[in-house]
Amino acid sequence: MLLVDNSLRYALALAFDRTRKDAAPVGSSPMPVDGGNAVTKEIIVASMQHNLLLKGSVTVCVVGAVAVAAAWFVSGRLLRPLQAISSTAGAIAGRTLHRRIALQTRTGEIKALADSFDSMLDRLDQAFASQERFIANAAHELKTPIAVNRTLVEVAMNRREAPPEVLNLGENLLAVCVRHERLIDALLTLARTTDAVTERSPVDLADLARSALDGVAGKAASRTITVDAALTPAVTSGDPVLLEQAVRNLVDNAIRYNVPGGSVAVRTASGRHGATVTVGNSGPVIAEHEIPGLFMPFRRLTDRVGSARGSGLGLSIVRAVAHAHGGEVAASPRSGGGLDMEMTIPVDAQAGP
Repeated sequence: MLLVDNSLRYALALAFDRTRKDAAPVGSSPMPVDGGNAVTKEIIVASMQHNLLLKGSVTVCVVGAVAVAAAWFVSGRLLRPLQAISSTAGAIAGRTLHRRIALQTRTGEIKALADSFDSMLDRLDQAFASQERFIANAAHELKTPIAVNRTLVEVAMNRREAPPEVLNLGENLLAVCVRHERLIDALLTLARTTDAVTERSPVDLADLARSALDGVAGKAASRTITVDAALTPAVTSGDPVLLEQAVRNLVDNAIRYNVPGGSVAVRTASGRHGATVTVGNSGPVIAEHEIPGLFMPFRRLTDRVGSARGSGLGLSIVRAVAHAHGGEVAASPRSGGGLDMEMTIPVDAQAGP
């Protein structure tokens, strides 16, 4: 309305001025010539259109700029707490549960959301701490009786008057104790790897693979299994103990579930997706649909690969360790029998304690 009123006043003034200029000379009649009213109307309309277009465009631009600035300011104030919540949540998810958002703002929906998130983190932190204590206590309570049993069996076997039957029984009982110890260690390792790794250090998968191959060299020689190793540097970051366990499981499975006179190939490399260790072995034919079951806890293919000798947790631990480091493990069957296992651990550039 202000623009229309202003334009109308401006047009009337301009038309009046034009009319005065176009009036008759001095001494003639002051009345305008025929058609003067039409000319005056055209002047008024044209002037109003020009004025409205010019001032309207300027006004729209100014109002638009002010609206954009106001919207940017208001949205920034509204979204800034949400951005703080999002960034803190991402840092907590990737590192530790000890951090909190602790949003310092006035009471409102966003403040209530941040406080609720902090309360949830408190409960999660307490739950994980309780789980860690349970694992530590379970390790002690489960291993102590086995250690006592081993000691009693060894004492009985070392007696001079021990008959051969006692010695044979003692050897079997010691083998059972060793199996139970390995099972407990595997279960505890699997329990520890359910959470993401928070403390990382540089690890070379080539060194871990080399150490694992040294540990199974005697077993491979006794079964005349040929080992082909191509270990190039494959540096990543993570928990050295867990990664060593995963690589050792892959190499040990390749030897244990192989055929006499078979072969094992171990490769390490660094690529675009991270550090990779690949372990391939000959062995019985395994169908593609049976691959997912190999990574399930306590799943064994006892009819072909002799899995009854193991605990059925080896590949479950490998997958849990890979996932705890943000990586993956994949298996593919060989056409002539056996498997190719590949574990990839991404390189975390920001890894560190």
